[in-house]
Amino acid sequence: MLATSTAARSLLRATRFTSSTGRTLAPATAQTALSAIRSFASIEPYADYGKSVFTGRVADEYLKKHGSSGDILSDPSWTKTHADTVAKAVLDWAVDRGANTYCHWFQPMASSGVRHGQTGQVQNMMMKFNRTTNDVEFDFDGKMLIKGETDGSSYPNGGLRATHQAGGYLAIDTSSPIFLRGDTVFIPSAFVSYYGAALDEKTPLLRSNMAISKHAKRLLKHLGLDIGDKEVVSNIGLEQEFFLVPREMYYKRPDLQLAGRTIIGKDAPRGQEMCDHYMAPPSLANPALACMQEIQDECWRLGIPLKTRHREVAPNQYEFAPLYGYNTTQIDQNLMVMQIIEEVSARHGLAALLQEKPFNDVNGSGKHNNWSIATEDGTMMLHPAKINAATGNPASFAVIMSAIIAAVNEHGDLLRMAIASPGNDFRLGACEAPPAIVSTYLGDDMTFYLSHFKDGKGEGEYIPQTKMLDLGTHEVLPFEVPAEDRNRTSPFPYGGARFEFRAVGSSQNPSMVNTVLNTIVAEKFAELADKCDAGADIHDLAREALNENWRVIFNGNNYDPEMQEELTNRGIWRIDSGVEAIARLTDPKSIALFQKMKVLTKEECESRQQILHDHYTGTVEIEAKCLVDMIQQHIIPSVKSAGVGPLSDLQKAVVTLKEALAEIHNAEDSYTKAQLSRVLRLETMIDIRGVCDAAEEVVPANLWTLATYKELLFLDQHTSTGPEDPTFYDE
Repeated sequence: MLATSTAARSLLRATRFTSSTGRTLAPATAQTALSAIRSFASIEPYADYGKSVFTGRVADEYLKKHGSSGDILSDPSWTKTHADTVAKAVLDWAVDRGANTYCHWFQPMASSGVRHGQTGQVQNMMMKFNRTTNDVEFDFDGKMLIKGETDGSSYPNGGLRATHQAGGYLAIDTSSPIFLRGDTVFIPSAFVSYYGAALDEKTPLLRSNMAISKHAKRLLKHLGLDIGDKEVVSNIGLEQEFFLVPREMYYKRPDLQLAGRTIIGKDAPRGQEMCDHYMAPPSLANPALACMQEIQDECWRLGIPLKTRHREVAPNQYEFAPLYGYNTTQIDQNLMVMQIIEEVSARHGLAALLQEKPFNDVNGSGKHNNWSIATEDGTMMLHPAKINAATGNPASFAVIMSAIIAAVNEHGDLLRMAIASPGNDFRLGACEAPPAIVSTYLGDDMTFYLSHFKDGKGEGEYIPQTKMLDLGTHEVLPFEVPAEDRNRTSPFPYGGARFEFRAVGSSQNPSMVNTVLNTIVAEKFAELADKCDAGADIHDLAREALNENWRVIFNGNNYDPEMQEELTNRGIWRIDSGVEAIARLTDPKSIALFQKMKVLTKEECESRQQILHDHYTGTVEIEAKCLVDMIQQHIIPSVKSAGVGPLSDLQKAVVTLKEALAEIHNAEDSYTKAQLSRVLRLETMIDIRGVCDAAEEVVPANLWTLATYKELLFLDQHTSTGPEDPTFYDE
């Protein structure tokens, strides 16, 4: 039996051949016929991949029909000089692809965990009726393409606008390509108020891109490389983890449906203790593989290079990973990937869980943010050999690293703030994610090299070491591996010409994460460049920065409690509470940073803090209300029917939850509400969970009305599937 997606089966059918007698050949026979025609693999079955994104050859083809070319899209000024031309080309492309609708596609704040797709859009038909003839005609021009307006009154704004100032304005983001899905063209856009205040996740990221480009270019010039009008860009790769559970069981869990995580639930007899799920072969006996195949197929058609798929550590946990790219494009694509995961899974009888910690006592999910910087023409600034060769300066890499290390040490609080999603409350430091102590791992070789540099013992080029592994067999020849192992416990390890920010939550829009990374590094680049402009020696400045910030480098085990104590004693940023981490946004140090780099104003920092605290409180309120309903509508009736269980404690728990919610509602400000919500969530609700789980332990299974961990977490043992179409056999 073949458990493949509809798209995969269509490709299989496409390879079938008809013989001269009219008889249809099965795939094996067809392959013989195929090999007689050609001897090389053909990309033709995948020719449609990428055709639904307006860039590259696709854009060039349609723009040439209107007397231009795809080259104009590389300069943002096309929005002023060629907007109508691009609009005509987009319209032609859209109609050819079966689309007749467009929208400006933007990213409201505080969307993670609650808003489907995490984006906003108003969809408009690209047609109208002629007022004279009443004939239908196309209605889409350059003005419609580059700018939009919507009612911004109901989006989180943190006080940036009043009810009577409801205008929200949308402007196309030329750094991320237009794409279409179904009948709709999506135009990636920034979303701001009438006065230009950022109401979205994207606008600060775009500003931070300007900041890091400006100051990285200044630094590179002092190091010996003048890139002229070209930019320095921030590239990322976003690994996306998630769970797939049977949809039938999902409907039996109000907490999963409304809050995204299980608020109660006794552990199943089996968890991840045998490590049997991690990278195990996808099973053809359940729909997970077919679901993932269809997700990949749809993503590739949208130009999203979703290259890798595999099982993760926890039961029913999976991961996708794309090829890396420019940060705005990657983030836009990641948001669409998450939406597609949710939508496609439903078609396969599954529910996708993107929340960071949907289940207790098994791993949670992250979105590892692999961050690097490079010149626009491809010189990688975090690749020792390449940046040193490009600058002609063997110490360039050390100088750049000194700035990044200083940024992490000084602004570790903002890095912690950037990952303070509600779901990360239960994930950080829980074996699948680093603890909330912001250090960086460099590895022994790199640490030794930078140590020699800072101590003035040498400025030679850093050459990463390798070693050979000999397995002692004839069949597997000795092979080369890096000298440094991987450190999964570090929040910000270096490796492979990039830093991996491992603590990012799976449900997050990673814009704030990358805004912070860009901004804090841009500041340190600016400080070095300013001092060089004043006559200081760049190498001396780098040595000074390394000596002052050396404490943030840690190559050990971040999970070890003794090591955590040592890091805390060093004075490295440690903020265990996400609520307190969010409050760092309005610290004078943070406001000064964002203002100096022209990324956020003081008012925008204040508004985001309020929005994030409100988002945290709202999340906890949803969870607490779900818990009240589950106790009253499911657990208490089950306990009464069984005649066993902690009935009195359950009744008291409902009263406790309602009183806590009332206290939160009566608090005066967002910060206080969030602080009270954290106590409710991480203390009161955990205690009540113990009572509920004790009830589940004694109530007979036939009287327990909520789906259990056993029913939710083991697709291989609970589900089976067959192909939608008959399997092709040789005739």
